[in-house]
Amino acid sequence: MSTPIRVSETVEAHYTRPDLGGAILAALEQAGKDLDRLTPEDLAPIDEFHIRGRVATLELARAANLDATKHVLDVGSGIGGTSRCLAREFGCRVTGIDLTEEYCRAAAMLSDRTGLAALVEYRQGDATNLPFPDASFDVVWTEHVAMNIPDKARLYGEMHRVLKPGGTLAIHDILAGPSGPVVFPVPWARTAESSFLATPEQLRELLESAGFTVATWSDTTDVARAWFVRLAEKIRKDGLSPLGFHVLLGSDFSAMAQNQRRNLEEGRIALAQVIATK
Repeated sequence: MSTPIRVSETVEAHYTRPDLGGAILAALEQAGKDLDRLTPEDLAPIDEFHIRGRVATLELARAANLDATKHVLDVGSGIGGTSRCLAREFGCRVTGIDLTEEYCRAAAMLSDRTGLAALVEYRQGDATNLPFPDASFDVVWTEHVAMNIPDKARLYGEMHRVLKPGGTLAIHDILAGPSGPVVFPVPWARTAESSFLATPEQLRELLESAGFTVATWSDTTDVARAWFVRLAEKIRKDGLSPLGFHVLLGSDFSAMAQNQRRNLEEGRIALAQVIATK
């Protein structure tokens, strides 16, 4: 009798690429970047791996009142784009955790090459079993992560546990829309087996059940739709550039982008920016 594949293994397989760091450096070089003088701006086309990229990150950071006194936990830190942005723009210390070991290695390498290694660190781990003591962080941060996690009660419970009293939870996530099931593949999943979208109502209930108080809630679906329509149209007309999300996800990112556009246009997914407190 075969052993069932765990969801975490399916999700990790979706994101894992052999020698991802080397592939990113090769793409940067092909795009004309100086590998010995890399800046966060050089990495922007690839390392802000979420809808609306750095603009959305900065909006959420301002809503969370980030500053240099804060220690931030970035849950689902990917290759470190958000953590580097927060460290550079606000001077805060950021610890990133990601399920994919290859992402953590690439994140550490890129942070070192951009001169930000003193402010950021990365650990491989499970967001539903965070390897940190209670009340360790001033801010818990997550962008486009929960859609890969089925046990959301445990996810938000762990976020609440590691957050200091009075601390802030900052969320920018994809949610289930009102108009039917998602069309796959999409950037976070190739099939429905590794996609677990909550509705806005379910997310609010999950946060409150975990002990959070929702302070602000912004539906950003409309601006997300406009952003992704532009991205998908550019890919359709010009093809994939040397430096882009396809370096992380593979050549089928074009199909993912077109489906993501359709999902947004047809109301199959929604976007929200949420600030909650402990």
